[in-house]
Amino acid sequence: MTGPETIPVGCPVVGDEAEQMKKSILAVSVVMLAIPFGASLVQAGPIERACLASNRQGVSRAVCACIQSVADQTLRGGDQSRAAKFFANPDRAQEVRMSKRNSDNEFWARYKAFGATAEASCAG
Repeated sequence: MTGPETIPVGCPVVGDEAEQMKKSILAVSVVMLAIPFGASLVQAGPIERACLASNRQGVSRAVCACIQSVADQTLRGGDQSRAAKFFANPDRAQEVRMSKRNSDNEFWARYKAFGATAEASCAG
Protein backbone atom coordinates (compact mmCIF):
# COMPACT_ATOMS: atom_id res chain seq x y z
CA MET A 1 0.00 0.00 0.00
CA THR A 2 1.41 3.38 -0.96
CA GLY A 3 0.36 6.68 0.63
CA PRO A 4 -1.10 7.29 4.05
CA GLU A 5 -2.31 4.27 5.96
CA THR A 6 -6.02 4.22 6.74
CA ILE A 7 -7.08 3.00 10.16
CA PRO A 8 -10.56 1.47 10.27
CA VAL A 9 -13.08 2.97 12.68
CA GLY A 10 -12.91 1.25 16.04
CA CYS A 11 -9.40 -0.03 15.43
CA PRO A 12 -7.00 0.93 18.24
CA VAL A 13 -4.16 3.27 17.34
CA VAL A 14 -0.78 1.65 18.01
CA GLY A 15 2.92 2.34 17.68
CA ASP A 16 4.26 5.72 16.65
CA GLU A 17 0.80 7.10 15.95
CA ALA A 18 -0.35 6.33 19.50
CA GLU A 19 2.76 7.97 20.94
CA GLN A 20 2.26 11.06 18.77
CA MET A 21 -1.40 11.25 19.79
CA LYS A 22 -0.45 11.07 23.49
CA LYS A 23 2.07 13.89 23.04
CA SER A 24 -0.49 16.01 21.20
CA ILE A 25 -3.14 15.47 23.87
CA LEU A 26 -0.63 16.28 26.61
CA ALA A 27 0.49 19.46 24.85
CA VAL A 28 -3.10 20.65 24.35
CA SER A 29 -3.90 19.87 27.99
CA VAL A 30 -0.92 21.87 29.24
CA VAL A 31 -1.86 24.84 27.06
CA MET A 32 -5.50 24.71 28.18
CA LEU A 33 -4.47 24.65 31.84
CA ALA A 34 -2.01 27.51 31.38
CA ILE A 35 -4.36 29.87 29.51
CA PRO A 36 -6.37 31.03 32.55
CA PHE A 37 -3.21 31.88 34.51
CA GLY A 38 -1.45 33.67 31.65
CA ALA A 39 -4.58 35.49 30.58
CA SER A 40 -5.28 36.74 34.09
CA LEU A 41 -1.80 38.23 34.40
CA VAL A 42 -2.05 39.85 31.00
CA GLN A 43 -5.47 41.26 31.86
CA ALA A 44 -4.39 42.48 35.30
CA GLY A 45 -4.22 46.25 35.57
CA PRO A 46 -1.30 48.24 36.97
CA ILE A 47 -2.64 48.31 40.53
CA GLU A 48 -3.25 44.56 40.58
CA ARG A 49 0.20 43.77 39.16
CA ALA A 50 1.87 46.08 41.70
CA CYS A 51 -0.21 44.59 44.51
CA LEU A 52 0.74 41.03 43.54
CA ALA A 53 4.41 41.99 43.28
CA SER A 54 4.44 43.59 46.74
CA ASN A 55 5.54 41.63 49.77
CA ARG A 56 2.75 42.88 51.98
CA GLN A 57 1.09 40.59 54.49
CA GLY A 58 -2.37 39.36 53.47
CA VAL A 59 -1.81 39.89 49.75
CA SER A 60 -3.79 37.46 47.62
CA ARG A 61 -4.89 37.34 44.02
CA ALA A 62 -8.50 37.94 45.12
CA VAL A 63 -7.67 41.00 47.23
CA CYS A 64 -5.46 42.49 44.50
CA ALA A 65 -8.15 41.86 41.87
CA CYS A 66 -10.71 43.57 44.12
CA ILE A 67 -8.45 46.58 44.56
CA GLN A 68 -7.93 46.76 40.79
CA SER A 69 -11.69 46.59 40.26
CA VAL A 70 -12.15 49.58 42.57
CA ALA A 71 -9.33 51.39 40.76
CA ASP A 72 -11.07 50.75 37.43
CA GLN A 73 -14.18 52.45 38.82
CA THR A 74 -12.50 55.38 40.57
CA LEU A 75 -9.16 56.20 38.90
CA ARG A 76 -8.19 57.14 35.35
CA GLY A 77 -5.51 55.09 33.60
CA GLY A 78 -2.75 57.60 34.34
CA ASP A 79 -3.82 57.80 37.98
CA GLN A 80 -3.70 54.00 38.21
CA SER A 81 -0.15 53.89 36.88
CA ARG A 82 0.90 56.63 39.27
CA ALA A 83 -0.76 54.96 42.25
CA ALA A 84 0.75 51.58 41.35
CA LYS A 85 4.21 53.04 41.89
CA PHE A 86 3.34 53.65 45.54
CA PHE A 87 3.41 49.88 46.16
CA ALA A 88 7.12 49.79 45.38
CA ASN A 89 7.93 53.24 46.78
CA PRO A 90 5.60 54.29 49.62
CA ASP A 91 7.73 57.39 50.27
CA ARG A 92 6.59 58.71 46.90
CA ALA A 93 3.01 58.72 48.17
CA GLN A 94 4.08 60.93 51.08
CA GLU A 95 5.83 63.32 48.68
CA VAL A 96 2.68 63.63 46.55
CA ARG A 97 0.49 64.07 49.63
CA MET A 98 2.69 66.91 50.91
CA SER A 99 3.09 68.58 47.53
CA LYS A 100 1.89 72.12 46.96
CA ARG A 101 1.12 71.53 43.27
CA ASN A 102 -2.56 71.65 42.31
CA SER A 103 -2.24 68.61 40.07
CA ASP A 104 -0.78 66.58 42.95
CA ASN A 105 -3.51 67.79 45.30
CA GLU A 106 -6.21 66.84 42.79
CA PHE A 107 -4.62 63.43 42.27
CA TRP A 108 -4.33 62.94 46.03
CA ALA A 109 -8.05 63.64 46.49
CA ARG A 110 -8.88 60.98 43.87
CA TYR A 111 -6.35 58.58 45.36
CA LYS A 112 -7.77 59.07 48.88
CA ALA A 113 -11.30 58.36 47.63
CA PHE A 114 -10.00 55.26 45.84
CA GLY A 115 -8.26 54.07 49.02
CA ALA A 116 -11.37 54.52 51.16
CA THR A 117 -13.54 52.68 48.62
CA ALA A 118 -11.01 49.87 48.23
CA GLU A 119 -10.75 49.44 51.99
CA ALA A 120 -14.53 49.29 52.36
CA SER A 121 -14.95 46.92 49.40
CA CYS A 122 -11.95 44.62 49.71
CA ALA A 123 -11.14 44.31 53.39
CA GLY A 124 -11.73 40.99 55.13
